[in-house]
Amino acid sequence: MGGLVGYHAGLAAEEIVAADYARRGLRLERRRWRGKRGEIDLILREDDRVIFVEVKKSRDFARAAESLSYRQMQRILGAAEEFVAGEPKGLLTEMRFDVALVDAVGRIEILENACLAA
Repeated sequence: MGGLVGYHAGLAAEEIVAADYARRGLRLERRRWRGKRGEIDLILREDDRVIFVEVKKSRDFARAAESLSYRQMQRILGAAEEFVAGEPKGLLTEMRFDVALVDAVGRIEILENACLAA
């Protein structure tokens, strides 16, 4: 999936995932937040915790999961550090990193506390 179609499919997947988190009571803070070190698809809040979400869409969950590269994970972690630098507790802010997988028919599988550093 590339170009304009891929871009719009990615936006639709983010919308589905954001709605799922909202149904569970989390507040969407930012969408597609970009720092100097990378971009984070969704940033949510649950009380004092900041949740960073990488959304991956593909034909099935396995392909979506496989599309997250080590290099991309490092950029997400760097961007998260930048984001929390602006929080009152800085790097001591409670954080969680989730990966949200979306398949071709819009089903979601959320991997909470996904270990992004290998």
